[in-house]
Amino acid sequence: MAEDGRRVEEDERGPGAQFQMFVVMEDLLDKLKLLDYEEHVLVKHNMKTLSSPYTASNTGEQFYMFSVIAAWLITLCGRPFETPQEHDDPNATVSNILSQLRALGGVVDFPPSKLKSGSGEHVCYVLDRLAEEALKSRNFIWKKPVYPTEELEEEIVMEDDAELTLDKVEEIPVRQTHEAGGARPEMILESVTDSAEWNLEVERVLPQLKVTIRSDVKDWRIHVNQMHQHQDGIKTSLKDAKGYLDKLLEEIGKTQEKVGSREKYINSQLEHLITDYRNAQSKLSEARERYQQGSGGVTERTRTLAEISEELEKVKQEMEEKGSSMSDGAPVVKIRQSLTKLKQEIQQMDVRMGVVEHTLLQAKLKEKNNMTRDMHATHITETSTHTYS
Repeated sequence: MAEDGRRVEEDERGPGAQFQMFVVMEDLLDKLKLLDYEEHVLVKHNMKTLSSPYTASNTGEQFYMFSVIAAWLITLCGRPFETPQEHDDPNATVSNILSQLRALGGVVDFPPSKLKSGSGEHVCYVLDRLAEEALKSRNFIWKKPVYPTEELEEEIVMEDDAELTLDKVEEIPVRQTHEAGGARPEMILESVTDSAEWNLEVERVLPQLKVTIRSDVKDWRIHVNQMHQHQDGIKTSLKDAKGYLDKLLEEIGKTQEKVGSREKYINSQLEHLITDYRNAQSKLSEARERYQQGSGGVTERTRTLAEISEELEKVKQEMEEKGSSMSDGAPVVKIRQSLTKLKQEIQQMDVRMGVVEHTLLQAKLKEKNNMTRDMHATHITETSTHTYS
């Protein structure tokens, strides 16, 4: 069989593609019968005989039959393969079967999950491909069918004498009347034909005498007859259907009465439970109302708590900032550094002041010396001048 015809996409196939698996299944059954699968598989594993629309009671049973037949076909192809068990992993079993199919030259262009159900087009394809390889391993060759030859007897059709139409049937009595009135026999006619020979001749000619009455489909009489036939059929069917419907109506009425009485009985038995249920419903409504009221107060208090918590967080943050500033020694270090720098500047100013005072003192001493020298000089001059005078 051609593999291309099986594996084409569904959108390229005709409307009968969904029934193609049944055709493949018929071919597969013929191949399995040629391989004696009844004796080697069905009897050995106590399985039912396969058919074209085969369905099992559950998917697991059908998958187990598929795996057993596939394993048996693989072994017929000359490849070792253990017979799967019911408790084996389906994924591993499918993977092993597909690997053997690929090794035999089969094309696998579908996901392995398509085989887990044990039915469908892909399952038929796998088994048919393995069966074909098993037949090849046995050197089986399909032969052309030989049809028996039958000699067909030619029917002798007598158009003029044997086959009579409706017009000829109506003309025969008229013709016989004219012939009878035209010439009267003068003496009584006596037949000299043997009755046995006459019967034989009648039996021989009787199959060839056919009266074909060709009716016109447009004739109104035919339509009237058909209408009467349909009317009779409708009346008969209506009579039978009416009996069935009356019986069905009676059964429905009885069933309704039973259901009504049962409903009344159940209502009477469950009346106190219904009352309890209603009381519980009313209590539940009151509890829900109280809960809603309480939840409203809780919501308001929750909002107030959130505001207070926010203020508390702010106070905590301020306290942490103040505590960190109080415990921080950076300002003290800055003050000490400033004092040290101030002391250095004071010392420098003291040195500068000492230098300035020393300079002033030197200047005063120098000026005092100059004044003293000038005074001595003036006194000496005055003395000398007084002496000369």
